[in-house]
Amino acid sequence: MRSRSLAVAALVAGVLVLAGCDALPTETPEPTASESTTPPAPSASSTPEPSPTADAGFGVPDSCEALYSPAMFAELNGTNPPLNDPGITIYATENVAALEILNSGIPTLRCSWGAAGAPGLVTNVSLVSADQSAALLNAFAGSGMACEELGAGTVCRIEQQAIDRDDNIVTIGETHYLRGTGWVATHWVNFAPEGYTEDIVATLWQ
Repeated sequence: MRSRSLAVAALVAGVLVLAGCDALPTETPEPTASESTTPPAPSASSTPEPSPTADAGFGVPDSCEALYSPAMFAELNGTNPPLNDPGITIYATENVAALEILNSGIPTLRCSWGAAGAPGLVTNVSLVSADQSAALLNAFAGSGMACEELGAGTVCRIEQQAIDRDDNIVTIGETHYLRGTGWVATHWVNFAPEGYTEDIVATLWQ
């Protein structure tokens, strides 16, 4: 069974591989030489078009509580607290092109759920330009994420597995939502609440 698990991990390991961690890591590793290269631009037929920018007045919320409906906030607080554990320092994406935009100084609110070393997630809500939004969509589609329409925007998702140092299978993933000048990025480890991103979208764009 252990050898089969190791084989599975080798096949699915990619940009979201979690190495040497029990669950939610507390540091973001520096990209390797192979990770630091920008993914090749996908063909026009495979690249989703940027969503309309009718809501160009999108603003970053003032607090993490403002991201969620009351029901979702209560669920998160009840199932996987705390909110914003200082020991969780990872980013909301491991995509190199997206990290460059995230670290460029754009207005951002960062929220996390779970304790360091345990299952959890990190979400960033950011303000981006039309060019940055288009570049993000290209980067996500080019890295193998599945993208589709959600409301008046586009959601891109990826989910993979890795083996931790205790030979346990760890499920990790990212979900990104782009609409107008808004970008919602979530990186999760063994904790992906059903309807999480959809709840944020319904709350911020109600």
